[in-house]
Amino acid sequence: MKTRPVIAATLSVLALTAVAACGKEAAPVADTGVALPTYTVKTDAKVEGSKTLEAAKKRGKLIVGAKADQPFLGFENVTTSTREGFDIEIAKMIAADLGFGPDKIEFKTIVSANRETAIMGGQIDYYVGTYTINDTRKQKVSFAGPYYVAGQDLLVLKDKAEYTGPESVKGKKVCSATGSTSVKKIEEYAPVMPVTQYDTYAQCVDKLLTGEIDAVTTDDAILKGFAAKNAGKLKVVGKTFSKEPYGIGLAKDDAAFQTAVAAALKAHEDNGDWKKAYDATLGLSGAAAPEIPALTN
Repeated sequence: MKTRPVIAATLSVLALTAVAACGKEAAPVADTGVALPTYTVKTDAKVEGSKTLEAAKKRGKLIVGAKADQPFLGFENVTTSTREGFDIEIAKMIAADLGFGPDKIEFKTIVSANRETAIMGGQIDYYVGTYTINDTRKQKVSFAGPYYVAGQDLLVLKDKAEYTGPESVKGKKVCSATGSTSVKKIEEYAPVMPVTQYDTYAQCVDKLLTGEIDAVTTDDAILKGFAAKNAGKLKVVGKTFSKEPYGIGLAKDDAAFQTAVAAALKAHEDNGDWKKAYDATLGLSGAAAPEIPALTN
């Protein structure tokens, strides 16, 4: 049994109205010519001693926490009622090796501030959503990964060659999300202009497209998604100035499940699925796939 490939292949770009009230918007569908991989669902998947997997089997589905507002990374398409993006593909790869097809996955939107609470409280079986592995979080949850190492970068208009790295935005208008650690980091390089802050990165991108700000800053993975959505208009500078190893968030007291998730992740990295998923999502930004990081958790 295999999942159905999701192929975004139309001849026109469909501009759809943002759903402002909930902070989501329908991503444009572009002629990419790049197909997502398919994942064979294991019918004999066994993980001895995992209470997380046993509970999932009993309910008949996996519950996966994810982001919903990051184009080509973790996105809820309200027009088609589907989840899309690189993180979503990572979640599907793991689910397939655990014995769950896409029809047996329930994605639940969990905002960043509630991730540990959702994992510790058993509201989700695992979390995939630009979740940086760090020692503080490891006190509450465990991780499998990293599956991607992001770094803070800049998103600018495609024809702006003068932006070459963080130092080049000194004196410029830079935007990020309110409360983001990216604000403090960029201010080390651009102390002259106060950073413009909005509730979402999408608002920053809108201001960038209209010329009201000069650059958007956050993790490069998130910026690549917006560059892919606005192909031909925006680009990621490509000079990161932080390191953010993304991991799969898991319950701390289920070592058997952590081992199984890490094994599934490694298998799909080795067989080429990781690279195919990247090329069909974040790769549409024009940024080549980075080196796959070695698993440490």
